[in-house]
Amino acid sequence: MQTFRPIDSVEALQERMTLMRKAQREFAKFTQEQVDHIFFEAAMAANKARIPLAKMAVEETGMGVMEDKVIKNHYASEYIYHAYRNTKTVGVLEEDPAFGIKKIAEPIGLVAAVIPTTNPTSTAIFKALLCLKTRNAILISPHPRAKKCTAEAARIVCEAAVKAGAPEGIIGCIEFPSLELTGELMHEADIILATGGPGMVKAAYSSGKPAIGVGAGNGPAYIHRSADVAHALACIAKSKSFDYGTVCASEQSIIVEKGMESAVRSEGERQGFYFMDTTQAGALAKLLFRPNGTLNPDIVGGPAAKLAEAAGFSVPSGTKVLVAREQEAGPTRPYSMEKLCPVLAFFVMDSEDAVLSKCMEVLRHEGSGHTFAIHATDETVIRRFASKIPVSRFLVNTPAALGGIGATTGLFPALTLGCGAVGGSSSSNNISPLDLINIRRVAWDLGESPAVSQGGAAVGAVNAELVELLTEKILQRLGE
Repeated sequence: MQTFRPIDSVEALQERMTLMRKAQREFAKFTQEQVDHIFFEAAMAANKARIPLAKMAVEETGMGVMEDKVIKNHYASEYIYHAYRNTKTVGVLEEDPAFGIKKIAEPIGLVAAVIPTTNPTSTAIFKALLCLKTRNAILISPHPRAKKCTAEAARIVCEAAVKAGAPEGIIGCIEFPSLELTGELMHEADIILATGGPGMVKAAYSSGKPAIGVGAGNGPAYIHRSADVAHALACIAKSKSFDYGTVCASEQSIIVEKGMESAVRSEGERQGFYFMDTTQAGALAKLLFRPNGTLNPDIVGGPAAKLAEAAGFSVPSGTKVLVAREQEAGPTRPYSMEKLCPVLAFFVMDSEDAVLSKCMEVLRHEGSGHTFAIHATDETVIRRFASKIPVSRFLVNTPAALGGIGATTGLFPALTLGCGAVGGSSSSNNISPLDLINIRRVAWDLGESPAVSQGGAAVGAVNAELVELLTEKILQRLGE
């Protein structure tokens, strides 16, 4: 396998991008069968490395749970392969002879992929596989705190892809990441897949290139009075403790009506939720965010007991999640914001209307367009909230971290979650291979539709009549 010069300068980056563009032009000539073979081999190689990659990620970043990162790596590789193995991404995707339309898939080119420190191997695998499936080249910019494990994930996928027939250098990784190199990459690539903090996502959209960015997650979880409280809290506990809360779709607050407070607290305590008193919550709040308003990386992906200890108090053995009472949302209310650790806000409102208003307030402050969870059996309230809450993923009776990425729901399986225009994102999708292709539409004149030559003369005649009528009306309007 060819050895490339490490990317440690702008000059080295530009050199690599030139080589990768050449590789991508060659890759664009591959058939669907060739692409699918490469996709399979790369996914299986990544899956085989799921355990060592998870160990590397935890050791290098100090974040999360090794066993959960194994699951993430498995999900990003074998699960993603099975989800998209039959998805057509080469050649003619769709043909409508009656209306003379043919849709042809084309790769985009060179993808710049920004990878977060919270999911440094699984996200790299996921994005690399999507690019292999769509005949794109991908150059990865890892987080500096996770550069070794991200580079190793990229290397494993690339080596397997090349061995299966992909062009040399179709996947690359910046070995010495910096803001300068990431900025240059985003400026020069054909499209950006940005997963990271708000600053990085904003930089992606300011680069002058098309970007698919992921906004902040800050999803509330509403436990309605019709819910099975034990099941609802089990879902939240599973979600919020999974990889110690580093999945952006995980719940960030629990919201209930007053009549539900006692039941939720007692069942929550039974399931490992620790409801902090005012002093404890105040001490932990000082650790959550830095003076500049950004999340403190030292608390990201840490266990509940360790966070409590850092704040100066202890919690019972078996504590899964720390919970702080909160009633307001805003920049001076740290519990009302995204917390990538097993910490939740707890809002208690006077009525269902007040719950709806509070959910909107929380999401407008942070998290619009991302994810919302509701636990209820009352279809009327589910429909009501679904019509109002400004999110792209509205999840019902499921753990948000798993439901949001499509593991426990029918959503597209993905580790990159768009937030739509309301969240400042160009897409509201769970990002899939279909987001990384251009579609060339071949369109015949309606009067000359291929349907005429395929026995669809009647349809062709209708088309011709429609064209004549429209043309006549356009000419009349122009003459007025």
